[in-house]
Amino acid sequence: MTSNSLSIPRLSRLAAEHPDAASAALCGILVISGSLALHLGWLGLALLILPAAYVIGGYASAREGLTALFEEHQLDVDLLMIVAALGAAFLGLWRREYYLIVDGAVLILIFAISGALEGYAMQRTDRSIRSLMSLTADTARVIARDGEREIAIDSLQIGDRLLVKPGEIIPTDAIIVAGFSTINQASITGESMPVEKTVGDEVYGGTINGAGALQLEVCKNPESSLIQRVIRLVQQAQTEAPPSQLFVEKFERGYAKLIVILGLLLAILPPFILGWNWEDTIYRALIFLVVASPCALMASIMPALLSGIANGARQGILFKSGAQLEIMGKIRAIAFDKTGTLTTGKPQVIRIVPAAGYTETEVLQLAAAVEVYSEHSIGRSIVEFAKQQQLDFPNATDVQAKIGAGIVGKVNDMLIAVGKAEFVEATSELSQISQQLEAEGKTVVWVTQESQVLGIIAVADTLRPEAAATVKRLQKLGVEHIIMLTGDRAQTAQYIARELGINEVYAELLPEDKVSAIKQLQTKYQTVAMVGDGINDAPALAQASAGIAMGISGSDVALETADIVLMSDRLEQLVHAIRLGRRAQNVVKQNIVFALSCIVLLLAANFVGNITMPLGVIGHEGSTVIVTLSGLRLLRN
Repeated sequence: MTSNSLSIPRLSRLAAEHPDAASAALCGILVISGSLALHLGWLGLALLILPAAYVIGGYASAREGLTALFEEHQLDVDLLMIVAALGAAFLGLWRREYYLIVDGAVLILIFAISGALEGYAMQRTDRSIRSLMSLTADTARVIARDGEREIAIDSLQIGDRLLVKPGEIIPTDAIIVAGFSTINQASITGESMPVEKTVGDEVYGGTINGAGALQLEVCKNPESSLIQRVIRLVQQAQTEAPPSQLFVEKFERGYAKLIVILGLLLAILPPFILGWNWEDTIYRALIFLVVASPCALMASIMPALLSGIANGARQGILFKSGAQLEIMGKIRAIAFDKTGTLTTGKPQVIRIVPAAGYTETEVLQLAAAVEVYSEHSIGRSIVEFAKQQQLDFPNATDVQAKIGAGIVGKVNDMLIAVGKAEFVEATSELSQISQQLEAEGKTVVWVTQESQVLGIIAVADTLRPEAAATVKRLQKLGVEHIIMLTGDRAQTAQYIARELGINEVYAELLPEDKVSAIKQLQTKYQTVAMVGDGINDAPALAQASAGIAMGISGSDVALETADIVLMSDRLEQLVHAIRLGRRAQNVVKQNIVFALSCIVLLLAANFVGNITMPLGVIGHEGSTVIVTLSGLRLLRN
């Protein structure tokens, strides 16, 4: 009693979650029951049961087919299947060969099973993609004056203080203001190892806090958080059809009309031309409608591409559409922005060269004393480096900055100037070293005290650790042309390019110049990808065959413009994206060839081998299931 009471709700829930499977299962029971009744000679009972199988198994297909016919004025493969099944039933009644009614019911059943299997396969892909969406929290724990309180994520405002306990999901993008922990970012960036985070670091909504409690300050609106951008991109990818799919859908509409016309001709002409009897002619025409339907061809593309999109999402690569997955398989040239893409985008002190009589520490202390008031990235890098060295630097007064030149201030009543050589009016024996450093792509900052040169500080935007290896791997992969596009000086650009093994460089470019460069590259190499992160890269990202943005360091404009997003800013993900695109191309081609081959073989068997309706159905629907499952291979890494 208890077992039954538990199983019935469970079955009801399963039927609600998988209506196609439930309909197919019930249809199967009715077909078996009707066949058994017919075999036992209970014709009346069989003629009651089998029509119910037609209705239950074929209702969804009939509704879709009639909707396409009357609302869109298009013939649909679903309608072809229903017509073939009903034709077999009427032919069976007419000839009193009632097994033909069973044949039509079997056609409906196998078509229903195929639909259920395709739905299950698509659900697997959809679940893999939607797993990202389950990472969002519904509420956040806000620290208020009257204590802690839970509020909805949508109610959060910039500046709100949050408390995240160990093991909890971080509700939205925020800055750590107190605490230390390790964060599992695998769901967002694809990083396999947890990342240590402390005060001042940014954390992302949807990632999982480790063992430490954290106090956070919301730094952007929840709808603009990284995880919400991921969700929007994935939803967009699911709704956009790639060119190959659009082509096949267009082909299917014309093909279905052709099949109907040929089916009518095959049902009418053979008795007059070949002397066939009418019953056999109509039966062969109905089988023709079944085996010639392009179901397998239609299933050759989207399951594969959606599986590829899901695979990429798990690796931290977001394709905005299946079209971009296809394009990545054709890429033979990639243009990289330099700053923030090939480099970290954060200047760092590389070398300090003191003048005679001074030490590196003295030069760095005095430079940091005035640069602490600077908003320039180079000044901040000098101050940060001094703090890393745990240096105490004196207070500066009367500080004045000249944009693009340098900064001056008084330290211990001595005038300290930090900036370009012409700004500080520096000339010394360090000039030769300065020229050498500049030739290596570094920015040289001079430090003087009362016009006396204390030394020089070389600052550079350092290369991403994986940049050189990624360039080599792309070249080995067959990406023949790697190009750098940058607004930086030609001298700096050439030095960076040599370090990375890049031969083609376009330097000192404005945003519109980058667009022109991409157009030139597309003329030379046809399919060109562009990788960038900044607002100034957005026009070039839009122009490229595939625009690829850095997900963490990328500007909102770049992320919105790009077709593909590398969520963890790891350049090596490009290699996986290209391999995935090529795998998708290969799987789609294999599926199309297999589907067309099955159609040709089944058509030949129909007119040469006189196959039965059930065998034709099994061959047709079996090929559909096979290509659908073949597409799911792309879910594997």
